[in-house]
Amino acid sequence: MSHDKRLRIAVDGPGSSGKGTVARAVARALGYAYVDTGAMYRAVALFALRREVDWDDGEALADLAASLHFDFRWDGDVLRVFVDDQEVTRDLRRDAMSTGASRVSRHSEVRDALLALQRGLAARGGVVMDGRDIGTVVLPDAELKVYLDASLDERARRRHEELVRRGEAIGFMRVKSALAARDKRDAEREVAPLRAADDAVRLDTTDLTIPAAVQAVLALVEERRADG
Repeated sequence: MSHDKRLRIAVDGPGSSGKGTVARAVARALGYAYVDTGAMYRAVALFALRREVDWDDGEALADLAASLHFDFRWDGDVLRVFVDDQEVTRDLRRDAMSTGASRVSRHSEVRDALLALQRGLAARGGVVMDGRDIGTVVLPDAELKVYLDASLDERARRRHEELVRRGEAIGFMRVKSALAARDKRDAEREVAPLRAADDAVRLDTTDLTIPAAVQAVLALVEERRADG
């Protein structure tokens, strides 16, 4: 693998493990595209609410997912998400959309509808994609797979701080309970459960700063390039 080979990098992990922040920073450092698959599932949940599609109706959700057009655009250091030419960045980060994403992603029809699109976005390489099943299902042959994790307490602290910064009044224990419930749903679902790929490099971010985690992943990128 040559040094200028444009890799496909899969970053997985549970909520608030740092995967999104780390994946975005790695993509910017490498000059790669970044694909937030979690935002895609959140968008399906959001537009289902707007169009009165039940989160438990897999077939209708799949039809909706297949009809949406996604665009990720950098605005300085901020990644903005557009769906059908509407910016939905802030709407997607609402806590209810985390629950929605978990609910709609349980349906195999929805995952199938988004899978081809996600693989297409990564086909040329030079992409960092994060989610919960990237290394296991979406890009099982990615050149680098990283699984980020952190303790439940630390992940709850991070999520709580994020919500407070956005002006959402919610208690820490409620955030922790919601994260634990989503962990359980995602790990136990029949379709593409949350787990580390057998060949993923596991990185515990509980005591790591974001810059340190980013540097650790960039070092892995250089290792993959050197091994080639």
